[in-house]
Amino acid sequence: MSVQHAAWAVRAPIYQVNVRQYTPEGTLRAFEAHLPRIAALLGGAGILWFMPLQPIGELNRKGGMGSYYSVRDYTAVNPEFGTLEDFKRVVARAHALGLKVIIDWVANHTAWDHRWTADHPEWYRKDAHGQIHSYVYRATPDSDPEYWTDVVGLDFAQPALWDAMEQAMLWWMHETGIDGFRCDVAALVPIEFWERLRPKLAALREVYMLAEAHEPIHHRAAFDGTYDWGLLDVFKRIAQGQGDARDLHEWWRVRGGHYRADDYRMLYTANHDSNSWQGSCAELFGSQAAFKAMATLAVLLPGQPLIYGGQEAYFDKRLAFFEKDPIDWKDRPLEGFYRDLFACKRDHPALANGHAETSFQWLETGNPAVVAFERRAGEAALRVAVNLSASEQRWTWASGSSESSACLAAWSSSIEA
Repeated sequence: MSVQHAAWAVRAPIYQVNVRQYTPEGTLRAFEAHLPRIAALLGGAGILWFMPLQPIGELNRKGGMGSYYSVRDYTAVNPEFGTLEDFKRVVARAHALGLKVIIDWVANHTAWDHRWTADHPEWYRKDAHGQIHSYVYRATPDSDPEYWTDVVGLDFAQPALWDAMEQAMLWWMHETGIDGFRCDVAALVPIEFWERLRPKLAALREVYMLAEAHEPIHHRAAFDGTYDWGLLDVFKRIAQGQGDARDLHEWWRVRGGHYRADDYRMLYTANHDSNSWQGSCAELFGSQAAFKAMATLAVLLPGQPLIYGGQEAYFDKRLAFFEKDPIDWKDRPLEGFYRDLFACKRDHPALANGHAETSFQWLETGNPAVVAFERRAGEAALRVAVNLSASEQRWTWASGSSESSACLAAWSSSIEA
């Protein structure tokens, strides 16, 4: 089995929208004014991923405004952001500009004050005393627990829950015309639920599904894309002077042993989690130049690139997660940089999100501080070289029977079609 990707998803990058922090107003109406700019940034085609839009739980709320991922009502819009009509208008305007829209979906847990806790307590996980309890998360069986005190876990052993969750997701598809979902902690929900769901969504329109997960099974019949967390770790090590091209070669070797060529792996330098909890781009990458080198790789390596809305202004602060903390847009110093990269991805036939019908190979550079690769579709080839260090580097490459050499300035890139 394999997922049939929508034709419009084959080259589409993803742009993540944090409505609360995107504008001083923090509303859908205020965000709508940015749509033409975002469409131009993405090259006239791409996927907008909206973080959860539903009302946030009040019971055991974290911070002053609460977590987006503590959902109190699956089929409503958070009044902090506006109305359902506001969102419908955003979707319609995005579609008119050539963009598609997905929304975050939190199927694993709800807020304490979701109506299901009273109407259907049997749908929730219970402790040894038969009481609904706050969710306890472990990344692995041996890792320290995280206590998600503002949410309670759903029990997918209950068949009626599957029907109710599907109905809520289909409601958004029917009511707003969205094109799919980004599914929070997807691996904590049975894969059989997602695989039962996808055909029902796809019966309405071509759909795109992104799993916050990494397991290859999620690509089998449910999701187009999964997270490549490992590559972000490689990017950080390289930017901090603790890695080089060999780390990228090893990343690719491991990936090839687990994923098919047309499994979309989401490549990124920041998202809401990394920014708020691990550090800003300035903290993680040290300099704007180093960040641009990693962002170039995230867009041009095989995979589906993500930009977290605001990165075009270069994040130099962590956005507060539970409070109002607007993005400082400055003069958007990286907007032209991203526009050029996404135009390259849009226009070059070798730069699809998958690589089943194209080829990819690393190029020998004679210098581990420089990584180089070629992506090819028939006679059309793109050759990319990136200096992975804070000093000028010389590298060599073979072309036919001859060998050439060149220099790259610190953290700079060479892109040749």
